[in-house]
Amino acid sequence: MTTHRERIQTTLQGKQPDRTPIALWRHFPVDDQNPETLAAATLNFQQIYDFDLVKVTPASSFAVRDWGVEDKWTGLTEGSREYTKRVIHNPQDWESLTVLDPKTSPHLSAQLTCLRLIRQNLSPDTPLLQTVFSPLAQAKNLAGNETLIAHIRQHPEAVMKGLDTIAKTTRKFIEAAMEIGIDGIFYAIQHAQASLLSLDEYKKFGIANDQHVLEPTNDLWCNMLHLHGKDVYFSLLRLLNFQIVNWHDRETYPTLAEAQDLFKGVMCGGLRQDTLVYEDQAKVKEEAADAIAQTKGQRFIMGTGCVVPVIASHGNLMTARKSVE
Repeated sequence: MTTHRERIQTTLQGKQPDRTPIALWRHFPVDDQNPETLAAATLNFQQIYDFDLVKVTPASSFAVRDWGVEDKWTGLTEGSREYTKRVIHNPQDWESLTVLDPKTSPHLSAQLTCLRLIRQNLSPDTPLLQTVFSPLAQAKNLAGNETLIAHIRQHPEAVMKGLDTIAKTTRKFIEAAMEIGIDGIFYAIQHAQASLLSLDEYKKFGIANDQHVLEPTNDLWCNMLHLHGKDVYFSLLRLLNFQIVNWHDRETYPTLAEAQDLFKGVMCGGLRQDTLVYEDQAKVKEEAADAIAQTKGQRFIMGTGCVVPVIASHGNLMTARKSVE
């Protein structure tokens, strides 16, 4: 029987696997505030649905709470938390950030503990990916998006110093996670979209830090890039080294079919978040079949453009899982 690892590796090699791989992931609100409960929830989700890879989805604040931000669970359907306290208000605040040691900082080390528990209890034949937010995405959570973009345009030198600190901390976290035995990272970029920054702005404030953060991941075989939002700068893939790309393919350019000619790696997507929440099982089957047809089942992993909302039905998730059988 083909293992999850073998199926993903076959797909990455551009060969036809025994079936289309599938991977869905979600937040686990409340459970994500403790490494043991997040690990247990992640493992239980995998035990139920038997996906071809496990993407660990902590609250985004795990990366920045050690700098002093605060957030709370308010019932958002995506499962994410709302920030209630920021730590960047003035331009000089960027320069006050210090590089963190992920092994001793409480929240970063808690996520490493979670990863360790999952790796110990997950089959080695199932690839394990840790979510990592880009420095710009973390900067947004430290400052709020409006403040970040205003500072980028009015006080670029100060923001650059802050981003450098965030990048160094993030790289250290990735290196520590690699020691635990992850197979790759899920790298979330949120500002490579035209409604937020110009392409030149993203290249100036994003790419150099992304490349610094990602350098250790060249030794990993299953890295996935997530381009969040609409009107994304898909061309940035040429500047970054990823085996898999994930984006909101049902909502923004390019489609899965178009992306086959733009990216030589593997595409992950095909299912709308709203379909899994609001539509019936027939629609889930239809969307899955269309995604496989667009890609001819090659260089493709079935997934959503982002997290599965926590209110998605078990029946729709199981239908998505069975759609590749």
